[in-house]
This record gives sequence, structure tokens and C-alpha cells, in this order.
Amino acid sequence: MRYVIVGAGAVGGAIGGRLAQSGREVALVARGAHLDALRTDGLRLITPQGTERLRIPAYAHHEDIGPLRRDDVIILAVKSQDTEAVLSDWARAAVTGGGTAGEILPVVCAQNGVANERTALRYFADVVGMCVWLPATHLQPGTVVAHCAPLSGILTLGGFTGAAERYARLLAADLNGSSFDAPVVPDVMRWKYGKLLNNLANALEALVGRDGVPDAADLWQTVRGEGVAVLESAGIAYSTEDERQAVQGSRMGVVPIPDVVRSGGSTWQSLTRGGGVEVDFLNGEISMLGRLHAVPTPANDLLRREVIRLAAEGLPPGSATSDELRAELAKAAL
Repeated sequence: MRYVIVGAGAVGGAIGGRLAQSGREVALVARGAHLDALRTDGLRLITPQGTERLRIPAYAHHEDIGPLRRDDVIILAVKSQDTEAVLSDWARAAVTGGGTAGEILPVVCAQNGVANERTALRYFADVVGMCVWLPATHLQPGTVVAHCAPLSGILTLGGFTGAAERYARLLAADLNGSSFDAPVVPDVMRWKYGKLLNNLANALEALVGRDGVPDAADLWQTVRGEGVAVLESAGIAYSTEDERQAVQGSRMGVVPIPDVVRSGGSTWQSLTRGGGVEVDFLNGEISMLGRLHAVPTPANDLLRREVIRLAAEGLPPGSATSDELRAELAKAAL
């Protein structure tokens, strides 16, 4: 199989780089300065085990690749706000021997949030969900840092449709040989809802900055508590922190890398790069479900609104304080 990584940023680049290191065939899809660097110098993958420059074919679009192969697996690693536009385009890509990608090829949603799989199913017949535990950083064109060891991450897989289960198992076999653990489960979306609860912290970290997070512990408990209340009211099952810890154990821990400063999470990185943010599909998912099930979500509403404001105004992470957020939350309660 060839793995076509659409969105070769932090997560996509780490997955693609590790697969390539283990001898799997990979194609990276990127844009702008990152694509230029990949084509000129290759992917610079930094891990606790060292730095390697990987010469992996890199493309801007499926038309650059030419007709896709019948053994291709598309791994989607773009932010959730870009999912529909990207998949509606890639679904129309021609496949060698006839047919289109949407009809013939599987797509794997290696993304945060829980809306991507349903969106993908509008365009692709075979959809695999992936719950991504993979601390990684992409701030410099051509460079991706994967921070954990001995495993780079845990990538829980499951067919979003029954027919996609076989693709999940084939992918798991290759990931298990590429510095990942990739368990295949029958309830991958339960794991993704559990990850969603953790990802609600991304917005808070982006707003107050990494150094401000300890002072915002009460806000985090409020934000997560709203998320739990919403999922339970909606009858949506989610994995627990105890379950995650049992799977992770000591096999995946952040390891300091010389001369590399670990950055913040994905929303922090998006604000730093000046790109779009996926908060609508994280805290915004909780807000949406809260409205559907009459559960108030003022803290998640506030974080979503403030992250969008920072992105629109081009402000960096850490442009708010926990006291400012508490004051705004108190106003909402009046």
C-alpha cells in the first residue's frame, strides 16, 4: 500500500515520516512554504531518537500525483474546518483502472474532533476513524517534531463503516511497525469523544499561553465539566482518562529533545502560524450539542468566541489572561 498523507503538518508529517522510516511507501501533500521545503530539502523529522531528513515525494494536489493507485490509502490530517472542501475535491480524483477515489479508496480521519468521519462518509464509501494521541509540533517549513518515546504515539483505529474494518487492520499492522501502537477497536468514536474532552483545553492554552495554564485550573474544570454534562445528556459514550492511562502506560511519554523547545498544542500552533483554528469543531462541538440538549455551555462558548477573535485579529497565543476570562464568564452568568 501507498499512504497518501493529505495535510503533512504536525500529525500528518509525524505519521508519514515514521511510516517512511519503516520502509512503507508514502506521499506527502502540503502547501506553501512547507511544500517548497519538503520538495527542496525533504522532511526533517526530529524525535527523541535523533534527527533524520527523509526524502519523501511531496505534492500540492492529487492532480500533481496523477491518477491515484488502487492500493492507495488516503490519510486525512488537515484541520477539521478544511475537511469538507478537501474531501469533496479528493473524492473526484481519478484512480488507475477506472473509477474515483471516493468510490474505491479508503480515507482515514487522523484528526481531532468527531465530525470528520460523518463528513467523509458523504464523499467516500470506506471511512476509518483514528483517535490521535501524538504530541507533535510543526512551526518551521519542512520540519516536524514528534516529542514522545519509546512510542511516538498511540493511534486507535476503527472502521466507521463495517466494510472499512479491514483497512483499519492493514493500517494498524504498518503503524505497529513504525514507532506507534495502533489498537483496532469496535468503538473508535467512543475514544474520539473521550479525546474531544481533552482537546477542550486547547483553546484555553491558546488564550492564556502555556505559562498561564496552571493559573487557569478552575476554568479548565468548568470547561471539561460542561463537556461531560453535554455528552451524558446526549447519551454519547466516551472513553475515560483511566482507560487512556491503561492503554498508554509508560510506553509514550514526552522526552526533552536537546535544542528543541516544546510548543503548545494544535490551537496554540495554529495561532502562532497565523492560520485558521479548529475551535468550532472542539469547544464548538460541545456548544452545538449543548443547544441540542438544553445544557448550558457558557465556558465553552466563551473560549470558542475568544479564540476566533484572536485568530481574526492576528493575535498570538497568550493574549488573554485567566482573570479576564473569569470576568467574561461572570458577565455571562448575570
